[in-house]
Amino acid sequence: MILRVEGISKAFGGLRAVWNVSFSVEEGERCAIIGPNGAGKTTLFNLLTGHLYPDRGQVYFQGESITGLPPYQICSKKIGRSFQRASIFPNLSVFENIQVAVLSSQRRTRNIFAAARKLSREETHSVLEVVGLAEQGEAISGTLSHGDQKRLELGIALAGSPRLLFLDEPTQGMSPAETNETMALIDRITRQKGLTLLYIEHDIGAVFAIADIIRVMHEGSVLAEGTPAQIRQNEEVQRVYLGEKK
Repeated sequence: MILRVEGISKAFGGLRAVWNVSFSVEEGERCAIIGPNGAGKTTLFNLLTGHLYPDRGQVYFQGESITGLPPYQICSKKIGRSFQRASIFPNLSVFENIQVAVLSSQRRTRNIFAAARKLSREETHSVLEVVGLAEQGEAISGTLSHGDQKRLELGIALAGSPRLLFLDEPTQGMSPAETNETMALIDRITRQKGLTLLYIEHDIGAVFAIADIIRVMHEGSVLAEGTPAQIRQNEEVQRVYLGEKK
């Protein structure tokens, strides 16, 4: 078991955004988190990755409590994260965005006597190859297409060689073709590197494409969890989320 969540909760005033959520994730598992807008999915990710402090509950990574740690400390434990909106440096090149992330993971960002452009070039090029951006290394990141910016953010998340990867709507705003390409890329990367993956996704095709386990959130709690086949057959999930009726 690589991740264990025990009774994690967060309220904003009278709104229970996440309430008494518990689950565990096995190493190498690909877990999709789905649910209607406002179900608490991104709030849950923010609690697990240090961007919000829980009102109660515990989060354990490889048996060690990471509850309430700041994001940079959680990241240093080999946990990567992407966001709904691409979080990149738009005025830097694609190469520089990845290089900054690599240097940060190596704790080399304070070496003021080295020529930055020469640092960790091999590692940076390796990440660019993995996410399919090797030919665009010199491009200014803000000029990339939306799909390529999301690939770049995936590369930034991978630059720290994570064991656990959180992706928040990795195909948001993409065309069907881009969605298929991106999910195939994520599938290939997670399998080749043996990564554990938790991802939020609204595109049901993208959910069922690679998920081993699906957890459905509704009104801040986990409504159901199971394999894709089990979730498809769950009448309560069909009612509140998939919009299907028996």
